[in-house]
Amino acid sequence: MDALLGWTDAPLIAQAMSLLAALFVIAIGTGVLVFILLYIIDRTQTKHAIRRNYPVIGRFRYLFENLGEYFRQYFFAMDREELPFNRAQRAWVYRAAKQVDTTVAFGSTRELRAPGTVSFVNTAFPTLDADAASPTPLTIGPYARTPYETDSFFNISGLSYGAVSEPAVRALSKGAARAGCWLNTGEGGLSRFHLEGGCDIIFQIGTAKYGVRDIEGKMSEEKLRMIAAHENVRMFELKLSQGAKPGKGGLLPGGKVTKEIAAIRGIPEGLDSISPNRHPEIRTTDDLLDLIARIRDVTGKPAGFKVVLGGTDWLDELFTAINQRPIEDAPDFITLDSADGGTGAAPQPLIDYMGMPIWESLPLLVDARDAYGLKDRIRIMASGKLLNPGEVAWAMCAGADFVNCGRGFMFALGCIQALQCNKNTCPTGVTTHDRRLQRGLNVPDKAARVHHYHDKVVNEVCMIAHSCGLPEPRLLRRAHARIMTSTGISLGLDEYYERWKKGEVPSFDARAGIMRAAGE
Repeated sequence: MDALLGWTDAPLIAQAMSLLAALFVIAIGTGVLVFILLYIIDRTQTKHAIRRNYPVIGRFRYLFENLGEYFRQYFFAMDREELPFNRAQRAWVYRAAKQVDTTVAFGSTRELRAPGTVSFVNTAFPTLDADAASPTPLTIGPYARTPYETDSFFNISGLSYGAVSEPAVRALSKGAARAGCWLNTGEGGLSRFHLEGGCDIIFQIGTAKYGVRDIEGKMSEEKLRMIAAHENVRMFELKLSQGAKPGKGGLLPGGKVTKEIAAIRGIPEGLDSISPNRHPEIRTTDDLLDLIARIRDVTGKPAGFKVVLGGTDWLDELFTAINQRPIEDAPDFITLDSADGGTGAAPQPLIDYMGMPIWESLPLLVDARDAYGLKDRIRIMASGKLLNPGEVAWAMCAGADFVNCGRGFMFALGCIQALQCNKNTCPTGVTTHDRRLQRGLNVPDKAARVHHYHDKVVNEVCMIAHSCGLPEPRLLRRAHARIMTSTGISLGLDEYYERWKKGEVPSFDARAGIMRAAGE
């Protein structure tokens, strides 16, 4: 039988081997032809010096350059050195969103001696779990016909439908509803996907008035009323500027302007969506206050504005103008964005060089508001890279009433920081409208992760407050945190900011102090 099988199979094996050999020869020949063709192209082209001098081989430079950011992220960057978010920050969000253990072992990898490092002041007698309290609800817009009251101090920042995908918006809406926090629409208008989950919504009005613009691009009161008619839309936010691009309007590449997005925004399909760099009708502080009062009057709901500070002079002008009007006319809230805030697309000079970071601007805004007697009238929301519990707790110590986060919730959705937001090629489906790539984003699963991430941040901010001896986070004050100075000695935030405002630099020398303490 074996002999018979051998005799039967031998011709087939020989034919197969001959076919494989022929295919191999063809592949080699094709490869040689391609190599020769690329060699000729590279040698004769004049745009790329490397390819002209090193034909074919020089092409690997671009491959390695593109792969470099991924290799750095996974293999070469240390846990706390990568930007814009390091591995330690991202890993914490991923674990929190997946309800995986967020504890760590052995010791902190955080550099505690670097100037600007914040730590919290633990007490000898921390709050027992039995004595802990839920966060105090705050009312926003007491003079609006429909004020908004919420106890959620951690919420989802502006993420426009267009900048992020349909399944991403749906997951955020459903997750926010479960978490009991609000979702900001971003400047791209209100979509059915924002409403799908039933969460509280802040409708953002950008400089192009997407979603509430008339045929001339001006704000339509009729469309404002239509948006306000949705019960879930709780407040309106007028965007003056965004952290990653102060002085520049929103930019959505034409490849991401789908038919539905174009209809929502009131713009042509497939063309770049470019917002003006400011609201044309706002030329002065009084114009700003007039428009906010108009939005609140038309909608009946709280209205405020979002801004990035570039300096402090304008704050005196702003709060002086507010106090010259009836208190009812004051903005109900100010959302303060940071120079290191996020975006889907922006010019690099603005991302790298424009605006003040939140750790500098937030205490200045809070102190200016309080100095003009407006603490109980105007709520302050802080945003810009505040995605871990320690950063949120710092913002509350500095005086923020609420903290908004966008990119933290993007990580909860599965974002891997691939830096493809300005293209239509996001590998996780978070910022792309390519249906093939969106398939990777499962809405029920990601909605649960949004919920879990929010709750973990809130729970661990509460934990920090309890360690400080407080029953709940809204009682955190500057005295409950310290900041490391360039001398190697930390100061309480309250003392540090007071000295800073006076232009004083701590005059003591760390080494001298240590030597005196040692009796030398």
